[in-house]
Amino acid sequence: MKKLPFILLNFLIILYVNFISLYLEIFYHVRGAGAVSGMVLFDFSLLFNLLLAVFLLANIWIKTKKTPTKTIYLLHSGSHQLVLFLTSLCTSLVLTLCIFPGLYRANQSARDIKTTAILGIISLIHIILAETILFWNGMIRIFVSSTQLGIKRRILSVICAWIPGLNIYYLTKMIHITSLEAEQETEKWELNQARKESRVCETKYPILMVHGVFFRDFRYLNYWGRIAPELIRNGACVYFGNQQSAASVEECGRELAERIQQVCKETGCEKINIIAHSKGGLDSRSAITHFGAAPYVASLTTINTPHRGCLFADYLLSRIPEKTRNTVARTYNSTLKKLGDHDPDFLCAVTDLTASACEAFNRKTPDMPDILYESVMSYCKKAKSGKFPLNMSYPLVKHFDGINDGLVSVDSARWGSHFTLIEPAGRRGVSHGDMIDLYRENISGFDVREFYCQIAENLKRRSL
Repeated sequence: MKKLPFILLNFLIILYVNFISLYLEIFYHVRGAGAVSGMVLFDFSLLFNLLLAVFLLANIWIKTKKTPTKTIYLLHSGSHQLVLFLTSLCTSLVLTLCIFPGLYRANQSARDIKTTAILGIISLIHIILAETILFWNGMIRIFVSSTQLGIKRRILSVICAWIPGLNIYYLTKMIHITSLEAEQETEKWELNQARKESRVCETKYPILMVHGVFFRDFRYLNYWGRIAPELIRNGACVYFGNQQSAASVEECGRELAERIQQVCKETGCEKINIIAHSKGGLDSRSAITHFGAAPYVASLTTINTPHRGCLFADYLLSRIPEKTRNTVARTYNSTLKKLGDHDPDFLCAVTDLTASACEAFNRKTPDMPDILYESVMSYCKKAKSGKFPLNMSYPLVKHFDGINDGLVSVDSARWGSHFTLIEPAGRRGVSHGDMIDLYRENISGFDVREFYCQIAENLKRRSL
């Protein structure tokens, strides 16, 4: 929104919210001068109705700067609505404290005091109703449109709302977050529009995105967050692995090999490009080397994959009693069967991620010729970089494996002809979950959606 219209709108809203208070002040001054008339009252009534119309219009249709999508519009308008709420609320408090004590002192008769008191109560009710409308209109808009607020911030906002002082502070924080999100999403949309014709992610072969362990490719809860839609928006043809969430590398490899041939048959393409996260990278290598998928694969890009396993996993399995392991496995397998896995095996999935199992796997799983193998890795700079449970596992993995993303060490992820280590500026780092946009969080210094677009763009340059 341009500054001048927004400042003008702010002024009119403040004038409307405090109209009765200001009217009382002016009315008593005019009456004191002996100039009260029906025309004066009519003029004030007309002005009040005009301001009411402006107020209602501002709550129904907020003209912010031109926004490309409904979501961005709600983010812009919601944050601006909350700015109007804060400025008008602060002004209302100041004006109320300044006007009414003076009116009581200026009107000594019992009748005038009673009238002033009644009008004061009416004014207060009017202010509360107007501010309530402004507040909830803004809050509902940002609550339904923002991804950056997340569940935690939404819950905290409800808790902080009851604590004086803290509620104002947290509200300003929410305004900052949603305003920044609106700007970032607008820039992202503008970037995509500018390169729409070039279709930078339109690779020669389709992209198969392969998930990691303990997750599935659900339709409405996508493993890859906002990444896949961004790739598609820029021309990519995207498919998903659809292998089980928890099974051995061998079993998942077999399933992926079938899926790869299915995609090739469906699209009529000779090959596909694979982008695989975490254990999905091992599953993909298994499909290529052991289950006949090599002729159908042009490239494999692994993201935070434990190619050399995790010593931390060896330690856990050696220390947890067998009875406990079996109980956890039975519970998990039972749950995953209900969610779609036909033959889940929790213990096999975890065992195949140990350093000892990966060492054996690497010996019998060489890279195949004529396939481009590349790898990507990120890391956390501190435990708080990752959300639960990665913030808990980070120090343990660091103790056993070194610098890591909360689950996988940097050394374990190196594979192929080219290795990319993501090192964003700042103190946060990028966690295992951040690399698949699991939390839908915009990270300062690292645009995960754009990073995957660059992977696809590089594949396109190589005619893959």
